[in-house]
Amino acid sequence: LPILFPQQSGLYEYKIFGGLADCPPKLCADVYMDLDFRKQWDQYVKELYEKTYDGEKVIYWEVKYPFPLSNRDYVYIHESREMDVDGRKIWVVLAQSVSVPQCPEKPGIIRVKSYKQSLAIESDGKTGSKVYMYYFDNPGGMIPSWLVNWAAKSGVPAFLKDMQKACHNYSKST
Repeated sequence: LPILFPQQSGLYEYKIFGGLADCPPKLCADVYMDLDFRKQWDQYVKELYEKTYDGEKVIYWEVKYPFPLSNRDYVYIHESREMDVDGRKIWVVLAQSVSVPQCPEKPGIIRVKSYKQSLAIESDGKTGSKVYMYYFDNPGGMIPSWLVNWAAKSGVPAFLKDMQKACHNYSKST
């Protein structure tokens, strides 16, 4: 379950601890990093692709927001690494927004200019994974409290369930 910590800005940072049964950590990391596959299982993806600008791989991601709110888009970089920490294998994914002049804002879509995410995945000691995620973004505009509450109470658990299902379907699709 997410634990919310208000910042001085009035925005929230999300810290999420969870588990994905029957999804080994490497599989979770592979599913999470596979942008093309994510388009198939994440219902909130409107557009998602990676392009290289000035030698740097940059991701463009447009997220569907519920009517009557405007969609949001992100331009960010991410990196994944498998680490050995005191004999424990931990997969780490870091992502952060970047400003890329070749990827201008689109009319009718609000650009999320401040986005940061850290994800750590390790074995649960059985056949699944323990997952820790830190997430912050400033979605811009006025986000109604009902949507913030929905994201915390329903959206995050639903995302984990969708990701677990995606992990189970991943080997069949690749």
